[in-house]
Amino acid sequence: MRIHDGREVAGGASGRNGGFALRGGAPPYDIARDQLGPDRAAELWRLTERALERMAALAGDAFRPTGSLRLANDADEAVALQAEYEALREDGFAAEWRPGLDGRLAGRFEGALLHPTDGSIHPARWVRRLAARAADAGAEIREHDRVESLDELEAEQVVIATDGYTQGLVDELDRTIRPTRGQVVVTAPLGEELYPCPHYARYGYDYWQQTPDLRLVLGGFRDLAIDEEWTAQEEMATAIQARLEAYAEELAGGPVEISRRWCGIFGMTEDLLPVVGPVRDGVWAACGYSGHGNVLGLACGELVGQAIAGDPAPELSLFDGVRAL
Repeated sequence: MRIHDGREVAGGASGRNGGFALRGGAPPYDIARDQLGPDRAAELWRLTERALERMAALAGDAFRPTGSLRLANDADEAVALQAEYEALREDGFAAEWRPGLDGRLAGRFEGALLHPTDGSIHPARWVRRLAARAADAGAEIREHDRVESLDELEAEQVVIATDGYTQGLVDELDRTIRPTRGQVVVTAPLGEELYPCPHYARYGYDYWQQTPDLRLVLGGFRDLAIDEEWTAQEEMATAIQARLEAYAEELAGGPVEISRRWCGIFGMTEDLLPVVGPVRDGVWAACGYSGHGNVLGLACGELVGQAIAGDPAPELSLFDGVRAL
């Protein structure tokens, strides 16, 4: 097996994201039930819960089982979150509705949905540990070896697992996956723990958490310049970075020192579900996670690997017919 990486391992969004380890997919669970049907949606959520357990076992101290809080920014979002909560509970998935919040969240949000099985991941450390395991198993990893065309590769089977950087490799994926830019800031340590788990609000447009050394990692506000953020260009947008910095001060309750800034490219699909499985003869895809790639990427990559090895798992059929490639 040979892995081609256009940069170094974890050099793109796989190693430079908000570090959320979430079950499920980008669509809320009740929406996924409408899209996929109740049985298939429940199977997808169970697949990601198993992937979370596997991530915890593989990642070591790069993973923390914290749970996550999805916050309602207004009354309409509270209604939407309650609908998801009721659907999760109806199908036997752990979830808690919290109508009242305390600490710095009190009075700012209209309630929250707790996903108790979620966690936090140090993304770069996680990806590099996976790469080390692959190398130990005999994989050849070629860093700084960008592939411009599949014609460059001599392989019976090719897997495209580039998420936001699929453009130009396969026409079918070009029509399905849209490169999207996400922006992040990181503060110096705040001195106290204000947010013990990943938080996300405004339907996922804003997200933040604190690291073990008490730094605040904050991303989002893509909707401030939505047309400009549909791009594969890794250039930080001044307006979004300024809004992130201001929001970091709101969340911290005072001035903060920004120690790092970055952006990363991920892949979006129209229905917010990933593209997983065969694309054409000898070419497979595992990408288009719509911002939920940390856990789904592990689950879907393993599904593709099992299929290529001749032992396809029944869960691979979850992604059949989601859209026509």
